[in-house]
Amino acid sequence: MHSNASECDWSAGWLTSQAANDPVAQADVAALLQGLQETGWSVGRNLRIDYRWGAANAELKRRYAAELIALVPDVIVTTGDSNTGPLLPATRTVPIVFVLVPDPVGAGFVASLGRPGGNATGFLNFEFGMSGKCGLNYSSRSHPR
Repeated sequence: MHSNASECDWSAGWLTSQAANDPVAQADVAALLQGLQETGWSVGRNLRIDYRWGAANAELKRRYAAELIALVPDVIVTTGDSNTGPLLPATRTVPIVFVLVPDPVGAGFVASLGRPGGNATGFLNFEFGMSGKCGLNYSSRSHPR
C-alpha cells in the first residue's frame, strides 16, 4: 500500500511483519499519523509513507527492504530484529529507525546505545536503567505499607 502523494517534501518507509489489517498495526499507524499531523506533517500534503506489511518470511523481508531502499526515502522505520536485520546490509545511507528491538547492540545494529553510529538508531523494548525504579514503583503501589 502506498500513499497517493506523488510530490512531497519528505518520504518515509515502514517495514513490519504485521498484516495491514491487524488492529494493533492500524492503531500504531493512526497514533504515528496523529503525532506527525500535530507537528505539521500530513500524508499527501508534505509527507509520503510507503508501507510494506506482512513480511513474514526472510525472503519477503529482504525483498521489501530492497523495495523501500530503492524508493530512496528520507528514513525507514522498522519493527523488531527480524525486519531491521535485512535493512542494514542493504544500505549505509538511508537512516533506519527501529522500534521493538530488545538488544540492538547485541544484534549488531548499533555500536552502543549512547552513540549508535552508522545509519541506524531506535528504541528499546525496555529501558534497563529504569528496571529497578519501575519495579520499586510497582512494588510500592501494589504493596503499600
